Formats: sequence, structure tokens, C-alpha cells
Amino acid sequence: MLLPIPEVLTSEQVAEARRILEQAEWVDGRVTAGHQSARTKDNMQLPENHPAAGQLGETILTALGQNPLFVSAALPARVFPPLFNRYQGGQSFGTHVDNAIRQVSGTGHRIRTDLSATLFFSRPDEYDGGELIVEDTYGVHHVKLPAGHMILYPSTSLHHVTPVTRGSRLSSFFWIQSMVRDDGQRTLLFDLDTAIQRINPAQPGDAAVVQLTGVYHNLLRRWAEV
Repeated sequence: MLLPIPEVLTSEQVAEARRILEQAEWVDGRVTAGHQSARTKDNMQLPENHPAAGQLGETILTALGQNPLFVSAALPARVFPPLFNRYQGGQSFGTHVDNAIRQVSGTGHRIRTDLSATLFFSRPDEYDGGELIVEDTYGVHHVKLPAGHMILYPSTSLHHVTPVTRGSRLSSFFWIQSMVRDDGQRTLLFDLDTAIQRINPAQPGDAAVVQLTGVYHNLLRRWAEV
């Protein structure tokens, strides 16, 4: 499932994040790349232990926790602390698959990367190129979203970022370990939850809605790992 999550951050939050990021000191993005992706990764990144990363990461995590669409789609168990990158001057990231397990820097914690997320800070008209290209069984998807919007997609997907030939592309990226690791099961639960939410306002308390809600929770109970 590849899903845009609109307006994760407000325009005010985006403006504040950009102000902070533009004043920060950046390093070579290959510091967090695996062996394979390090050969194709060409961007700049905010150090994981940079105070700005912690501050902005908390803002993002708080916003995600209050976003019903994200919670329904991801069913998050753990979220990797958000990282931040910048592409400009022809920089790009070649085709790769994200590492299956990520170590949280400075801790003994690891997460399984079931879902990948990119949250955009730059407006699409501020840069040329810089599209996130995601390949799945349904084809090739080109992603370039408004500032404050986020794309969510399976971490098993091949993906790359095209060269930024004008301007600068600022974004946050991170991974989610879901309570339901199987993408097919997670998609079924999301579709069922979405249908229930659409029906419920028109027929509150209807027996069919109650039954469908029970089916949702019984499937979640069967498939979830907590």
C-alpha cells in the first residue's frame, strides 16, 4: 500500500522546521546508508544526534500520533526517530531497498522496517527533479508532494530519488514497525476500517456496523504482534 498522508504538519510548523534546518550544519548522507545503498546515495543529512533533529523529530512524532489516517494505515508499534535530508546541485539516491532492521543510534533498541515514510518540507515548485520513485507490483509511482504532506509505503519496495537539478529538496524520512508486519493483512485492515468510518456516521449504532467493527478487531487480534 502506497498512501499519501496530507497535512501532517501545519504551514506554521513547516516554516519553523525550515528555519531550523536552514541554520543547521549538514553532513554527508552516507553516514546512515547500508553497504549497498552507500554506493548510490548522494545527499546531505542532519546528524542523528543534532539537537534540531531531536526537536523536529518530536514535532513530527506528536503530529503522527494525532493523525487518524496514519494510525489506521500504519498501525504503528514503533517509529524510528525521524531523520532529515537535503538534495541539491544534482544530488540523487539510486535504486535501493531499505535495511530490514534499523538500530536506534545511542540505544540498544532496534526496529523492523515494515513501512517507510518521507515527509516533505519543500514546495514542489521550489525545485526541479527530486521525485521519489517507488516500484511495486502495480507499477512505478512518482511522488512529489506539497510541503507538510507525507508518503507512506512498504519498506520492501524498490525506490530511488531523481536528481535535483534546481533548488533544494528538504525532507524528513523514517521507518515504522507495524503491529501487523504483513502488508496484505495491513491493507485489508485499513480498507475495512475506512469502510466502517464511512458507514458509521450515516448509520450510528447499526447492527451491521457493530458486526463489521467486531470483524476488524478480531482480525487485528489474530494478526497483531505487540
